[in-house]
Amino acid sequence: MSLQNLKPIPGKEKIDVASLIKRLRTHVQIAIEVITGDSFLEEKFVTEIDLHRPGLALAGYIELFTHQRIQIIGNTETQYIKSLSDKDQFESFKKLTSFDVPLIVLTDNNTLPQKLLKRAESQKIPIISTSLETTKFMFLLRDFLEDFFATQAVAHGTMVDVYGIGILISGKSGIGKSEVALDLVERGHRLVSDDVVMLTKKGSVLLASATETNKHFMEIRGLGIVDVLSMFGIRSIRYQKRLEVVLQLSLWGDSKDVERTGLNHKSAEILDTKIPLIHLPITPGKNITVIAEVIALNYLLKHYGYNAAEALQEKIKQHISEKKHRYDMPGRAVEYFEGDFE
Repeated sequence: MSLQNLKPIPGKEKIDVASLIKRLRTHVQIAIEVITGDSFLEEKFVTEIDLHRPGLALAGYIELFTHQRIQIIGNTETQYIKSLSDKDQFESFKKLTSFDVPLIVLTDNNTLPQKLLKRAESQKIPIISTSLETTKFMFLLRDFLEDFFATQAVAHGTMVDVYGIGILISGKSGIGKSEVALDLVERGHRLVSDDVVMLTKKGSVLLASATETNKHFMEIRGLGIVDVLSMFGIRSIRYQKRLEVVLQLSLWGDSKDVERTGLNHKSAEILDTKIPLIHLPITPGKNITVIAEVIALNYLLKHYGYNAAEALQEKIKQHISEKKHRYDMPGRAVEYFEGDFE
């Protein structure tokens, strides 16, 4: 299947609060205490990635209150509630909990008066508490939800980390993708996944990873299965890496419109995300491993503002422009050679 036509795997639409708490404790390593709602956590569902801090809703303005999101009560909201009289506290919280709120989170070890907790319990709104500060907790929670609700796709290829650049080596079966990756690993680079690559779209970024079954294993035709982790050590693998370049291998006879200068920037559109595409025809004796390293280094140079093809083009234009205004004899390529007597 072409990378351009990968069939997306739709992201999940909801997660129940009980599962969310369990995953945050297990995968994100966040200590969470359930304050209210133990009996109905599985009945409440989170459907949105975005979070909400209900300061305005507590103050009485509920016209634009996004009640369907997780509500985060931090230091500011807690101090506001404490500044109110007992009656106003209840009335303020009553407005907030009159909506079908999926979950309320108290951050930074903040607490609420017991009568407010009873109000939430009566409205079947779970409240949990964490010691993390608000900003850090919201970052971790949003990142988890973004990953949970993300669109995914399965690509056929081999994903490697070369000089910190994520390269997906693609091409038809048997062309040598795994062999190139193995050579790169032997030279100190890292394997992400061989043969089956899981692509997860988080924002405008594509993250590549292996599946639970194939991670750190490779298939080398004629040899069989190789365990890269056991053979080369922990430094030879990565569990996930951002996809930054697609290296498409093809036989020389099958190649059309091979780029010669690098001035025409091609891209592959994967899950509505454009990724730079290098189409590389292969012939016997061609060192694909070294070329893959050069691709990674060249990508880094472009990232920092230097493009070799554009620099050469500018140099040629400048040379032509200067030549038009010169009337002396044509110069040599090198005007003066130092003595080289060693």
